[in-house]
Amino acid sequence: MSIDIDDNFRCNISKQSSLACLIRDAELIVWDEVSMAKKNMIEALDALLRDIMDVDTMFGGKVVVFGDDFRQTLPVVRNGKKEDFIYESLLYSEIWNKFEKLCLSENMRARTDPSFCEYLLRIGNGTERTNCEDKLEIPDSFVIPFTTEEECLDALFSVTYPDLHAFSHDSSMITSRVILTTKNDFVNEINNMLITKFPQRSKTFVAVDETIDPNNQSQFEDFLHSLDPPGLPPYKLTLKENCPVILLRNLNPCEGLCNGTRLTCCDFRTHVISAKIESGDFKNTHVFIPRIPLLTTQDEKIPVQFKRTQFPLRLCFAIP
Repeated sequence: MSIDIDDNFRCNISKQSSLACLIRDAELIVWDEVSMAKKNMIEALDALLRDIMDVDTMFGGKVVVFGDDFRQTLPVVRNGKKEDFIYESLLYSEIWNKFEKLCLSENMRARTDPSFCEYLLRIGNGTERTNCEDKLEIPDSFVIPFTTEEECLDALFSVTYPDLHAFSHDSSMITSRVILTTKNDFVNEINNMLITKFPQRSKTFVAVDETIDPNNQSQFEDFLHSLDPPGLPPYKLTLKENCPVILLRNLNPCEGLCNGTRLTCCDFRTHVISAKIESGDFKNTHVFIPRIPLLTTQDEKIPVQFKRTQFPLRLCFAIP
């Protein structure tokens, strides 16, 4: 879930709280995917740590490790001049100088495919050869030739999920692969196509949409049902037994239920879904996912803010 912030954003943690005590005791703080965060958020953490530790040094003197591949981050263009986003503030510049010395070059997610890892690194480092038009050429082994959209999608499905009937009885087979695509609309289209091909009987859960201002409910209710903001589950969530889903909220991080956790569905009830965690330290743990109210964020381009009560899940045959 995104956080609404501005230049005056600050972390609301009391210096006398148990969380502040935990932060004081911490030897190391790791922030993954940091290049996706706005600089206001990093500056807010810096201000928080300085306040809690009562020292005027960067991050309160704590060791903070930024995890990400900064080669994947697009540049910032300001007044027609290209700038590296990391230098947008003195704080970022100071952090980047330290990060460069610690930068790791091993692709942990694709380490079982060394040739693919090396190909990605060459692209990130700008050393991959280009053609006469100064463009990268994707190897034929990575490409499904285009004929028609329907035939190409069928070919993609057959390569990624060659036997959905077999996968439906072996959750590890289906959660060890995923289709990556560029836009949420494509993700939804592919997920909807694959859930119809997936065996088992389907169960559709219909959400309840409510405007924050009760006076707008009757005017916008039908319109809200048609919206599918990226941070919310769909209005109509269609699932099947053993299908793969991804969690959209931090329900209980101590038990492995974090935003982004992949699960498979086991059983369905009106107000709760039984599922199994498929990755991490809590792999194979059976959990229960409740139906909860979820709010839209201020920066989403929708005409009215609303609350959707639904299971915080999305299908994840494909992800953006």
